[in-house]
Amino acid sequence: MVFGFWKKKNNAGSDHSQAAVSRGLLVFENTSEVIQAENLLKKAGWSVGVMGPPPEIRTGCDLVIVFPLMEELNIMRELRQAGLAPLQVVPVSAPLLAPVDLFQTKDFGDYLMVRAANMKITIAKDSRQIVNISGGGCPDVPYLAQAMIGQSLAEAPRPRDLGHTLCGYALELAYEELLRKC
Repeated sequence: MVFGFWKKKNNAGSDHSQAAVSRGLLVFENTSEVIQAENLLKKAGWSVGVMGPPPEIRTGCDLVIVFPLMEELNIMRELRQAGLAPLQVVPVSAPLLAPVDLFQTKDFGDYLMVRAANMKITIAKDSRQIVNISGGGCPDVPYLAQAMIGQSLAEAPRPRDLGHTLCGYALELAYEELLRKC
């Protein structure tokens, strides 16, 4: 994920863009809060991303929100108004605090696999048919696999519409990454 520019729309609808001088990480207690905060901030027009936390600040939830540090006060105000207070806000000030990219892609010739966090989705490149879903330990993984395997990327239900766990969320990220790559 590239975070070169951050945007926030003003009330008139125009964009104010600025080069991102530094980033911050919003650390939450659990994945559900990360997903809620990401949805809220994106709906409000903020360009934020979800990544894996660096080991130095991992608290159990293996996701953080990356945001433009210069906008910390405005973003925190929006989160507080929605009742979503992060456990901590950490400036990315050292290479060791850099967030971890959630995606890994592996090309197997006829097949392409994308891993997001602990979930993997594999497609046949020629047909874009989903041939495998694996990983995670959440109770909805078998259901997600059953609902998606054998269907094309275009026809398969979206993981976010079926799953309600970290695994479902991670599978949605892998699914979106496959859509970008295909």
